[in-house]
Amino acid sequence: MQEAVNGIAVQPVTQWLEANVEGAVGPFEFNLIAGGRSNLTFAVTGADGTTYVLRRPPLGHVLATAHDMAREHRIISAVGATGVPVPPALGLCTDEQVNGAPFYVMGFVGGVVLDSQEKAEQLPVHLRRPTSEHLIDVLADLHAVDVDEIGLGDLARRGGYVERQIKRWTTQWANSKTRDLPAIDQVAERLARHIPPQHSVVVAHGDFRFGNCLVDVGAGRVTGVLDWELCTLGDPLADVGYLGVYWTDPGEESTRHNDPSGLEGFPTYGDLLERYAARTGRDLSGIDYYVAFSSWRLAVISEGVYARYLHGAMGDKVDTEVLDNFKTGTENLAAAALESISRLG
Repeated sequence: MQEAVNGIAVQPVTQWLEANVEGAVGPFEFNLIAGGRSNLTFAVTGADGTTYVLRRPPLGHVLATAHDMAREHRIISAVGATGVPVPPALGLCTDEQVNGAPFYVMGFVGGVVLDSQEKAEQLPVHLRRPTSEHLIDVLADLHAVDVDEIGLGDLARRGGYVERQIKRWTTQWANSKTRDLPAIDQVAERLARHIPPQHSVVVAHGDFRFGNCLVDVGAGRVTGVLDWELCTLGDPLADVGYLGVYWTDPGEESTRHNDPSGLEGFPTYGDLLERYAARTGRDLSGIDYYVAFSSWRLAVISEGVYARYLHGAMGDKVDTEVLDNFKTGTENLAAAALESISRLG
C-alpha cells in the first residue's frame, strides 16, 4: 500500500473502494493524471490490475460553488444511459471524513486525449477528418438528448442560459481576478446588450473539445467525453461556439497550444458548422456571438485556475512557466473576445 499520495488518504479511500465499487480489490496504486488544472484526477489500479479513475476537488482554496462532485457524478450517470460515450460512473463518496472532500469513481476508458498537435501525430492523416466529424456528431447527439427522459430536467434553470452565464462568470471574475483587465468588463457589457434568443434547452457540456475527449486513434472515433464539471442546461450554440475558440483551420497559425486542429487532414471550423447544422437543423448564422462569449468565459476560467495556482491549490509544486501561461492566456483570450464581439458592431 502506498504510504502517502497528495490528495488521497490511502487507507480510508482503499477501504471505501473495496466496500463500494463492485469488484475493486486493494491494495491500490494511485497516480495523479497529468494535465488536470481544476479537479484532481487519479488513475487507480487495483491488485488485480483493473484500473479506475477517481475525481476530487483541488486542494486548498476553492470557490464555494465550484467542484461539486455529486453533481458531476449525477451528470455522467445520466448521460451514460444514452448513446453519448462517457466513462461509466461506479461510485460517489460524499463523506468528507474518508478523503477530506467528496470524490467519485469512474471506469477506465482507453484512448488518447488529443490536447496538442504533437499528440495528433498519433492520428493518421486519413483519419483526422472522420475523427473530427465524429467529435461534432457526438456533440449533436448530446444536444439531441431529452433532458427530462434522462432525469436531468431539474439540473438548472432552462431559460436565459447566456444571461445567467454572463452573470455567473462576471461574479466569478470578481471573486478570482488577480488584476484588472478592462477587456473583460468591456466584453461582458457588450455581450449583455446583444443576448440572442434561446431557441432550445439541451445538456450543454460547457467545455467540449478534443482536449476533453478520449479518442481511439486507430479507428478515428471518440471513446469518451470527459470533464463535465461545467455542464448545465442551456443553449446548444454555446458549445458550438466554444469549439470555435479552440479550432484552427488547416494552414493557419494555431492560437491554442492544447488543441490538435490545424494540421493536415483536419477539416475547417466551417466544415464542422455545416455538419452540425445538417444533423440538427439549427441556424448557425449568429455563431460569432457565441465564439466571443466562449472566449470571454474561457478567459475568466483561465484566471480562476491562475488564481488557484497562486493559492497553492493544485496539489503540486508551482511551475513558473505554467503560471505565466495561464496569466498571459487570460489576457490573450480577453483580447480575442473583444475582437470577436467588435465584429458584431
